[in-house]
Amino acid sequence: MSRSARWTVVVLVVLVALGTAFWMELRDEPAPQAGTGQQSTSRDHRDADTPAALTGPRARAELPPCPRPGQGPGPEALRGITLECVGDGKPVDVAQALAGRTVVLNLWAYWCGPCADELPAMAEYQRRVGDDVLVVTVHQDENETAALVRLAELGVRLPTLQDGRRLVAAALKVPNVMPATVVLRADGSVAGTLPRSFVSADEIAAAVDEKIRSSRQEHPG
Repeated sequence: MSRSARWTVVVLVVLVALGTAFWMELRDEPAPQAGTGQQSTSRDHRDADTPAALTGPRARAELPPCPRPGQGPGPEALRGITLECVGDGKPVDVAQALAGRTVVLNLWAYWCGPCADELPAMAEYQRRVGDDVLVVTVHQDENETAALVRLAELGVRLPTLQDGRRLVAAALKVPNVMPATVVLRADGSVAGTLPRSFVSADEIAAAVDEKIRSSRQEHPG
């Protein structure tokens, strides 16, 4: 066999080996969810985020429990949605948890820079308004551990729902941006959606108060 023929055989063997390895890798790779082009929205959290794995991050984050069921059926659009409370891992019927309260829902993800800037302002806003308004954050990525780490780093302690499938955003028809804030009236209806970031509690208060005032004018009594 000539030298050129031997090199041809070697090259073919290498190409076949590489092709086989690539095919094996593709076979073992989970298929992305149809219509999304990515797998991050196919489940609420990663397989790695087991209760045992989350114990340490939860202890460091020191998040409060999620709200108990309120009075009334809650927001109609959110009925039937059950999510995990990031603070303790317990299931939360979202509509029931938000029922009978004026609620500020803050939608965010651990990798979102403007979200990290906004979350401390949300916590300060909650401290100012007390029981008049309930602030709940909704983490929209399946990496629950990273959410806990981010909240611990920021020192933000707000009730948080784990929503890797972004069910809340879909149900409330929130634009596909983060952060985004939704103001809910006590009767469960949407007072307004704010697809923007805030840098201070004053900004949040002004925007939320405007939505609440306008909703009272639309729904007197």
